[in-house]
Amino acid sequence: MTPANRQFGKELGRRLAQLRQDVGLTQHVVATHLGIAQQTLAHYEVGRLRLPVVLVPKLAALFGVSTDVLLGVADARAGNSPGKRGPTSKLQRQLERLSRLPKAQQHVVLAMLDGVLLQHG
Repeated sequence: MTPANRQFGKELGRRLAQLRQDVGLTQHVVATHLGIAQQTLAHYEVGRLRLPVVLVPKLAALFGVSTDVLLGVADARAGNSPGKRGPTSKLQRQLERLSRLPKAQQHVVLAMLDGVLLQHG
């Protein structure tokens, strides 16, 4: 592996770990979602193993970012759409994740949210 490839792998791993932490997920949860061992994900995050290309879109969707952001081609602070300024808020990322849940699970989450909001006026 060339030094440039090794450096890219380490940077990708750091981005992967940061994005995972930004959305509040553990390595175990992400690994389970991907169908891999937690230790394998840990190796990706420190750049010891190359991240398979097939996992890139899955991770981007899970973290609510574009594949360009995940790969470091685009800056996550620039947001996910042209003309948008500032980072995507945690609330926005959670809403995007909520929108990908099955409708029945969305209704459960929204009912819980309605209950909390009613309590706080």
